[in-house]
Amino acid sequence: MHAGGLGSTAIQLAKHLGAYVATTAHTRDIDKVRDLGADEAIDYTTTDFADVLNGYDVVLDSLGPASLEKSLTVLKPGGLAISVVGPPDPAFAAQLGQPLLKPVMAVLSRKVRSRAKRLGVRYSFFFMRADGAQLKALAALDDAGTLRPVLDRTFDFDETLDALAYVEQGKANGKIVIAH
Repeated sequence: MHAGGLGSTAIQLAKHLGAYVATTAHTRDIDKVRDLGADEAIDYTTTDFADVLNGYDVVLDSLGPASLEKSLTVLKPGGLAISVVGPPDPAFAAQLGQPLLKPVMAVLSRKVRSRAKRLGVRYSFFFMRADGAQLKALAALDDAGTLRPVLDRTFDFDETLDALAYVEQGKANGKIVIAH
């Protein structure tokens, strides 16, 4: 997993659930991800994670096709690669309640599913959606101090457009808060 906004939360949740966590991060963020609970932090500016990791049960990919291809290779047989940015798979059509889209999504994800099958692993697309019960559970973990949000900066409400521009420019290194 990568140590961006999603990654920083995933690291903490995985540790809370008892997992051994390896992640990638920029040189400047190595200490941050270790502080969040990562057991192994790989500096992606100097090291290809696929060269040093193997035998993992689950990989969460939030970077895209090239990273996803490599993620498949670090899994142990039967392992699962989950992508939040990769191609949607047929199961996603079912999740949407749109079974007629299954063939389309099968075509979109054919390459990655075929590669996963050849490697003896599995692929799944994950679409984040609001779920009240899950959000309540996450809020309880936050209240207990188990989850620590990584904040970049706070903008006043009248600076909302500036906040959006800041995010779009890729400058954010954590969550952006708009205070009213």
